[in-house]
Amino acid sequence: MTRSPVDEPASVAADLTLPTWSDMEAAALRIEPHVLRTPLHRSRQLDEASGTEIVLKCENFQRVGAFKARGAANAVFSLTESSAARGVACHSSGNHAAALAWSARRRGIPVWVVMPSNAPAAKRAATLGYGAEIIDCEPTLAAREATLAEVLQRTGAVEIDPYDNAQIIAGAATCAIELMADDPLPFDVVMAPVGGGGLLSGTALAVAATCPTTVVWGAEPLGADDAARSLAAGHLIAQTAPDTIADGLLTSLSPRTYRAISSHVERIATVTDDEIIEAMRFVWERMKLVIEPSCAVPVAVALRGEVAGRRCGIIISGGNVDLAALPF
Repeated sequence: MTRSPVDEPASVAADLTLPTWSDMEAAALRIEPHVLRTPLHRSRQLDEASGTEIVLKCENFQRVGAFKARGAANAVFSLTESSAARGVACHSSGNHAAALAWSARRRGIPVWVVMPSNAPAAKRAATLGYGAEIIDCEPTLAAREATLAEVLQRTGAVEIDPYDNAQIIAGAATCAIELMADDPLPFDVVMAPVGGGGLLSGTALAVAATCPTTVVWGAEPLGADDAARSLAAGHLIAQTAPDTIADGLLTSLSPRTYRAISSHVERIATVTDDEIIEAMRFVWERMKLVIEPSCAVPVAVALRGEVAGRRCGIIISGGNVDLAALPF
């Protein structure tokens, strides 16, 4: 198995290791006792509105309400006993924070989460509920990284990055593995949202390994479109001043996730916030599924007719919504 970055020294910052198929299979076995095999859902109205057959892989029903449980569990349970005893830490404003806290609690180890002051209230409450110690910081990337560095120095904890980590990517890949295994028909397109790129990287690697005739698309908010611009330019472009309702997709790709996406993703489609809200409302009202704005992004692409005539699987990445701040 590929050596896990979570056990490597911090000096290995430029490691671009991606999980192999064996790593993804091992992740599926490792996390099976901890995560749910989430259902697939269809909707006649969604099919009619998009002009094709759409199958949703519903990670909004996953532990902690998001696919992030898969990668966090894989990373935490991949740690050696000596590394795990040090505890784990991250900076996150969203689902990764809760997922890491949940995974650490299952393994019985401490967890520290650096969280910006503007993090969604629902995700902050969930992280606290799973037993994390939250360290507040200013809502800038520089503040998050500096505060995390202080926490790592003080505690000796192992950093678990939300996406720039081969074990996180391998765990995320299990979504697509299950999607393709549980549906009897092949897909023309599999689509996932993209922020830091962990889910899309895992999806692309899993599809390439198991069904090379299926293409993979990413879906991204127009107000945070660094991945689309990076893919078009042929080199990594950092995110600057993201502005979108999709709070889970504000981060930039890493060199590692860019490597996977540039090699295995055919296209990254972008949508406006108005389209995201329309898609979110469609799924809530027509399918009775609670989804958050970030995972409405690929649904918005489908509703615009982008995959018409091509059978499409969409990974619904999470359902953690602040009910006091719904956009409709």
